[in-house]
Amino acid sequence: MARLRLGPLLRYVDESSATVWVEASRPCTVEVRCADGSSGRARTFQICGHHYALVPVTGLTPGSATAYEVLLDGAQVWPPADSPFPPSTIRTPAYDDAARPVRIAFGSCRWAAPPADGHDHVGPDALDTLAIELASAPDAERPDVLLLLGDQVYADETSPATRRYLAARRDLRDAPGNQVADYEEYTRLYYESWLDPDVRWLLSTVPSCMIFDDHDVIDDWNTSASWLAEIRATDWWNERILSGLMSYWVHQHLGNLAPAELAADPMYAAVRADPDGTDALREFAARADADATSVRWSFRRDFGRVRLLMVDTRAARVLAETDRSMLDPSEAAWLREQALEGTEMSSDGTSGAYDHLLIGTSLPWLLPHLVHDAEGWNAALCRGERGARWARFGEKLRRRADLEHWAAFPASFDALTALIAEAGGGEGAPATVCVLSGDVHHAYVAEPAWPEGAPAPAARVLQLTCSPVHNSIPASIKVGFRFGWSRFGRALGRRFARHGRLPAPPVSWRKTGGPWFGNQLMTLTLRGRTARLRLQQAQAAPGEKAGLREAADTVLSE
Repeated sequence: MARLRLGPLLRYVDESSATVWVEASRPCTVEVRCADGSSGRARTFQICGHHYALVPVTGLTPGSATAYEVLLDGAQVWPPADSPFPPSTIRTPAYDDAARPVRIAFGSCRWAAPPADGHDHVGPDALDTLAIELASAPDAERPDVLLLLGDQVYADETSPATRRYLAARRDLRDAPGNQVADYEEYTRLYYESWLDPDVRWLLSTVPSCMIFDDHDVIDDWNTSASWLAEIRATDWWNERILSGLMSYWVHQHLGNLAPAELAADPMYAAVRADPDGTDALREFAARADADATSVRWSFRRDFGRVRLLMVDTRAARVLAETDRSMLDPSEAAWLREQALEGTEMSSDGTSGAYDHLLIGTSLPWLLPHLVHDAEGWNAALCRGERGARWARFGEKLRRRADLEHWAAFPASFDALTALIAEAGGGEGAPATVCVLSGDVHHAYVAEPAWPEGAPAPAARVLQLTCSPVHNSIPASIKVGFRFGWSRFGRALGRRFARHGRLPAPPVSWRKTGGPWFGNQLMTLTLRGRTARLRLQQAQAAPGEKAGLREAADTVLSE
């Protein structure tokens, strides 16, 4: 008899359809059966001895909520008979209802929480606490979608339990030591993270979108050409990168796609047609690693008049020092096309295709001023602006200090800035353009200003950064980022910029909220052309259950 090993995860949801992801213990037919009579079925596909299915559910009623159950070969496996949680539900939007808001929660950087009886040295998990709050108040406002902006698993920073598991499989004295080495070890990370009972229920009832960042593969993944050449010369990297991309495709990427996109996806068709799709997926991952233009991990989702563009800022990089770019030309063209599609004013005088544009990028566009200038300075050193000796120093510093955000790719920073101004301008301008990011283990709001006379957006433009969901926040991070935002940090940054002979950036910006430190989530509530931002932090008093404390609540657009 087939058992449910992982999931269900509710992934894509629109007005009348949804997809539900599961892993089963053996080949089987997976059925999702809803209380309102809608349903879907799919046969599992096999990767590396594991059996997965992404079940399309159709016939849902717009603006409804229906409980669902999961069956494997006709036997119910979800919800468990002894579940303490409310039934998992699929809630469909009704985008023609102008009064109905769209709620989008987001964050990044999540270590798996320890078992319930274990000590959590980094404090309560924001996803756990969100699950507890939603489960205890089923009628409470809940996100329409949860955006996980990178570092969903940590392949290079494993827990004590995972290290014991790895040690039972192989000699940890051999590289990559206590990091994961292959696909099977990656599955352990997802079990550890997604079998947490609170998180498992949360992901079964709140739709999710995901994009990778470096720790999903390895710290500073694709930071530079020399880094890539060195790691490719090791005897363990090839298996690691192929396994990382394969497991990402299975566990995260597939669920980002709409049913129509899945139906047209040749890789998805190939693994489902083959009794064992391992070789086909491995070849796909090898092509993706060798040629980033062979696959697009970025994707678009529209939530009524809210457009979300989730952007791959890791695998799509161009690393040649004389032509460094956060996005390769194909990826940059895709982002531009998606951001500008339908933005012109229509003939009846109404605004363009969306009221709010959200650009999800794991790495922040606008950083503390000192950090921004240091990264631009470092990029100038590495490309030889101050000679070979400074270039060697710059490469060492880049790796040691993680200098690899948009500011470290100056041409890409300028191009994204120009695109935001263009998408946010004109007669059909949206109310807001928000860049949603994580990575930097604190949260803040920053707002740019364009120089007088430069093409400037009519929309309100904001950098919204929220991290971590559950991770450590050393004192050095708190001190460093507070200083980075300070007047003295800004002055020091200008000195770096002068030494690197950097031109002035195309925009200035100021911090309008934060910095906030803690395990946290941000939620955007978008209704018509209004926007509200709320930041909640996971906290627990001694002897009490963890809960979410509201740290900030502000109106972005009225």
